[in-house]
Amino acid sequence: MGRLIFSAIASIDGYTVDSSGSFDWANPDAEVHAYVNDLERDIGTNLYGRRMYETMRVWQDLGDSDEPVIADYAAVWQNSDKVVFSSTLREPTTPKTRVEPRFDPDAVRRLVAEADHDVSIGGPTIAAAAFAAGLVDEVRLILVPVAVGGGTPALPHGHFLRLRLLNERTFASGTVALHYAVD
Repeated sequence: MGRLIFSAIASIDGYTVDSSGSFDWANPDAEVHAYVNDLERDIGTNLYGRRMYETMRVWQDLGDSDEPVIADYAAVWQNSDKVVFSSTLREPTTPKTRVEPRFDPDAVRRLVAEADHDVSIGGPTIAAAAFAAGLVDEVRLILVPVAVGGGTPALPHGHFLRLRLLNERTFASGTVALHYAVD
């Protein structure tokens, strides 16, 4: 049985994108990227909403990057299965990807229960549905030392979440990684 893990890179004030929709401020340096790469190796399936999938699919083309940390993450991403929940996307544009017309909590619960690996849910909109259904087992937040003042929140509003710290790590850049269990 796998775990359902929500991971996000966010500003120190908790946003994954700023009010203009940009996340350029969140680009990890090599140290943080290598850490993320290692976390993602245990993920066998990534669950995305359409917008997050469209953001992430760039990794399909970066496998031959001259930067080892980029090529490594691309390989990790390419090797994972992907499920995209979207009512507008009809066909995936990457291998190992399927599209589901809606988020079905029971189907996700079964997928995680039957998995022999961990499952990641990426993107705050689709993650909010998973949090609301009580499906998320762990939260991994990478907090960048910048406050953007508004945008899309990493964690859903209106849901009480009790989290228990499992691990934390501070990087030379001031970025902090926090790993929590959902109690």
